Amino acid sequence: MIAGNTERAVLHLDLDTFFVSVERLRNSRLNGKPVIVGSLSDRGVVASCSYEARQYGVSSAMPMKLAMNLCPDAIVIRGDMELYSKYSNIVTEIIAERAPLYEKASIDEHYIDLTGMDRFFGCSRWAHELRRYIIKETGLPVSMGLSVNKTVSKIAADEAKPNGEKEVAKDIVIPFLDPLSIKKIPMIGQKTYQILRAMGISTIYTLRNIPPEMLERLMGKNGIEIWKRANGIDPTPVISYSEQKSISTEHTFEKDTTDVKVLNQTLVSMVEKIAFEMRSQEKLTSCVTVKIRYSNFDTYTIQKRIPYTAFDHILISAAKELFERLWQRRMLIRLIGVRFSHLVRGVQQLDMFDDTPEKVNLYMAMDRLRKRFGRYAVQRASGVMTVQEREEKALKRLENALNEHKMMEERLKRYWW
Repeated sequence: MIAGNTERAVLHLDLDTFFVSVERLRNSRLNGKPVIVGSLSDRGVVASCSYEARQYGVSSAMPMKLAMNLCPDAIVIRGDMELYSKYSNIVTEIIAERAPLYEKASIDEHYIDLTGMDRFFGCSRWAHELRRYIIKETGLPVSMGLSVNKTVSKIAADEAKPNGEKEVAKDIVIPFLDPLSIKKIPMIGQKTYQILRAMGISTIYTLRNIPPEMLERLMGKNGIEIWKRANGIDPTPVISYSEQKSISTEHTFEKDTTDVKVLNQTLVSMVEKIAFEMRSQEKLTSCVTVKIRYSNFDTYTIQKRIPYTAFDHILISAAKELFERLWQRRMLIRLIGVRFSHLVRGVQQLDMFDDTPEKVNLYMAMDRLRKRFGRYAVQRASGVMTVQEREEKALKRLENALNEHKMMEERLKRYWW
């Protein structure tokens, strides 16, 4: 086989009912029982549920009150994001040791590019051995899909659940996709699904036979992308996890400072800024780094691993803690910076068992305002100077400018006279 014409091989690994599976590792009495991980409040939502609970109609993101009505005997667990992050990282480390190129798509999903491996070992055999090793080392169930691109491999993994394997070769991609529901296509959410169902489109077969121009008129560029995926076309590359970009920002002060209030205001404002950017990209972080540069240009950084999140209040707390640990010399500070790294794509799952629906709705409302009126439309009071503080700062700058002007006049007089 010519290297330039090598057929793509993409593996998708999905940790089945991940949160529930982790809970069962530490409490085997949950095995075989309907389990729901989520808020203990009736106003909360379901973060994850076991297959036993799904048989009653329970699903992720469902209001907890409805879930309990459907399955009153379900065991409800609040959830432990720190523990789930730990197991997620263990799986990632196993993959990193063995995979030629991998992408951590979310806390419980990975893509691996195996293109060309058939010449050396065999993609199917390699993927099977990797999945078996992850199960052996972690005790977690893993579903696997292997096909020609990310979309088909993800759908294949979904069809392999629970805890199974499915390979879809190039020549059977279309027959495999055709009878499936359009819901199986990853980028079709609830709103798009309702639009397509209103048009009488329920299967991928029907969707792929719709003229792409019609879908483009209906949904813009997304319509074309959906049509391509329905036809098994997805050139999206597996993006190396080591190349995942961090999100960061820095602020250099006009005048070196030790003013704790100003430093904290600046820190809060920066965290808000990049946390909003992160949520806009539908990403979560598990590592916060704070940097300071002193007036003598000595630069220091400190970082902390945290459970995956994109919420300001958690990230601000972590950043403040790091700053307090880092700033020991009490020298004048010239620059302060914040970086979020180890990013993964995914919805904010922490809200489903650690925060009230009101708090989640507040974040959503603030982000909508920022997207419409600019990111400074809504800010925390702790990250914003009061009117009096802004006026005092402006007056100080004016006073400094006047003093510099007077000094210049004095120098000129001495020079000329």
